[in-house]
Amino acid sequence: MKTNYHTHTTRCNHACGSDEQFVLSAIRGGFKELGFSDHSPWNYSPSTYKGSHIRMRLEEFEDYYNSLSHLKEKYKDQISIKIGLEVEYFPEYMEWLRRFIKEKELDYIILGNHFHKSDENGPYYGHECDKDKWLRQYAIDAIEALETGLYAYLAHPDLFMRGRTKFDRLAKEVSYQICEACKEMDIPLEYNLAGAEVSDYMHVIQYPHPEFWKIAADVGNKVIIGCDAHNYKQLENEHYWNKALKHIEELGLERVETIKFLR
Repeated sequence: MKTNYHTHTTRCNHACGSDEQFVLSAIRGGFKELGFSDHSPWNYSPSTYKGSHIRMRLEEFEDYYNSLSHLKEKYKDQISIKIGLEVEYFPEYMEWLRRFIKEKELDYIILGNHFHKSDENGPYYGHECDKDKWLRQYAIDAIEALETGLYAYLAHPDLFMRGRTKFDRLAKEVSYQICEACKEMDIPLEYNLAGAEVSDYMHVIQYPHPEFWKIAADVGNKVIIGCDAHNYKQLENEHYWNKALKHIEELGLERVETIKFLR
């Protein structure tokens, strides 16, 4: 069964296409189940937070949920739709997050470990992991997040290679830490197709990083493919999907097609 649980909407302010266009492209792309996981809103204080260009506002969530619920019913005979969010690990806000997930009846959340503490003033790991301090912290945050039991999987686990030019000894060390923790908790790692597309476009090796995935294979992790679709047309692009399948097979990794849902 072809599935994808990493799909964004225009509410995150850096995606292209209507909610329905994403659904229709997923159907054309042969997906049997599509999970929407747009960048989560947070209950930030208006006095300290001036908005974001990378996530929906809290007041936009109702429209997000209602729109996807409508499409879920409209296309139920063609595709299964799940409603989730891509969420960071911000300790100060985790109690609020638990209540929010339960109140809004989300199907799942995935861990996108983008920022430390919050994006109100915390560093973005995709840029700051060229510094050893932040690379170590990236692994600490990821593991602590997954230990909460809330997250279905770890999205783009090798995001830190966006800002790090060499896969050095420390990169190897934290990769083993992340992979071994995920193995112990039986949490899949995401093989991120958007990262593969960006790496090709920029003619660099960022993520999915081959050295990280060799470690995942050595540890014996489970892997799930995530489109990380910010453009509906990505759901019809077979090139990166097939390339991922080939790489996963070559490494001997166990690919899973579905996730553990919250309800």
